[in-house]
Amino acid sequence: MEPRTLTLGHSPDPDDAFMHYALAAERVPLGGYRFEHILQDIQTLNERATRGELDITAISIHAYAHVADQYALLPNGASMGDGYGPMLVAKQPFTREEIAGKRIAIPGRMTSAFLALQLWLGRRAAEFKPVVVPFDEIFAAVKSGQADVGLIIHEGQLTWRNEGLVVCQDLGVWWGRENDGLPLPLGGNVISKRFPPAERKVISDILHSSIRYALDHREEAVTHALQYARDMGHDLADEFVGMYVNDWTLDYGERGREAIRRFLGQAEEQGLIPRAPALEFVE
Repeated sequence: MEPRTLTLGHSPDPDDAFMHYALAAERVPLGGYRFEHILQDIQTLNERATRGELDITAISIHAYAHVADQYALLPNGASMGDGYGPMLVAKQPFTREEIAGKRIAIPGRMTSAFLALQLWLGRRAAEFKPVVVPFDEIFAAVKSGQADVGLIIHEGQLTWRNEGLVVCQDLGVWWGRENDGLPLPLGGNVISKRFPPAERKVISDILHSSIRYALDHREEAVTHALQYARDMGHDLADEFVGMYVNDWTLDYGERGREAIRRFLGQAEEQGLIPRAPALEFVE
């Protein structure tokens, strides 16, 4: 019997490649499925999720507020900023009040980084001028003067020192300080509600086993992930993977779930999303 093909969307980044290595290399039982890996940037995946195009996909937690009617959250695959997160960088230090009036290069309006920035700015969130550019062009946008400030995600959080810029604010640090030390919920994996609940659970368990395999065979999985490590050698890629594939990734746990409730709840209170959806996890 031919395996059933499922589309699996994720970013072309070391952490996602590490997480899904065992699926791509068939190091774990696939339960009669085959996974077609769709590698696209997170903003594109967010947009595709609004159209329900992929069976399973990484999305921003911000985007979940807009797709909860079509997708359920998987308990695994989370990217949580535990004491760190997206950063605001510039050629010189700026205060929060100064940043509110600047042009800020952002990696997409549906990213969690953008929502965290709006929450950080509070009542002044409507004042700044967003400049949407691909996440890997944000440094260039700041250095060229296209934007005054850049909102960096992914490996930029480790490589910004090489760009001659300064950090004005780490949004993960701010979030944890304001929210009882909770991690900043950035990304998660979701599965289409086209699948009945029992099948969602089967697929969820396969994805969990892939993450577990990578963590248990770290060197093997990091070596695979290096092909997606832009401007990073082995050690830096390994550090980046450790930031976003860890115990939070195996399961959000109650603190992770509470972090999402607060993140989207505060966004609803400030009118940044239509409503905070009830969290529907595959159990």
